[in-house]
Amino acid sequence: MSGQALHEDLDAQSLKGRRGLGRILHAAGYSLAGLRAAYHGEAAFRQLLLLNGLLLPLACWLEVTRSERALLILVPLLGLVVELLNSAIEATVDRISMSLHPLSKQAKDMGSAAQFVALAMIALTWALILL
Repeated sequence: MSGQALHEDLDAQSLKGRRGLGRILHAAGYSLAGLRAAYHGEAAFRQLLLLNGLLLPLACWLEVTRSERALLILVPLLGLVVELLNSAIEATVDRISMSLHPLSKQAKDMGSAAQFVALAMIALTWALILL
């Protein structure tokens, strides 16, 4: 079923109400679709994946305490989470309207600011632990 056919044949309410293993499997499918969409549509997400691909093995290789290693691993992953949320905000704002509006700009700017803070957290955490 194509994406367009899905939108024509179903509404959001018809997707509610699943239970048990079926709910978990559908949720996993939606999550994978979201990751695919972020990978294909968001250069910033791909850049953060590359950063994680460098930092996570390095965090496992470095001689640090387990708590420090946990921070070195979790903070870059948090950057990915924030980028996914930022991309979701941008997609939602664009879906509502592509016209310029102060509230649309504010929402997108706040998502960008959240990502900036997450990147600063990565840099600060790694610097505090390693320097």
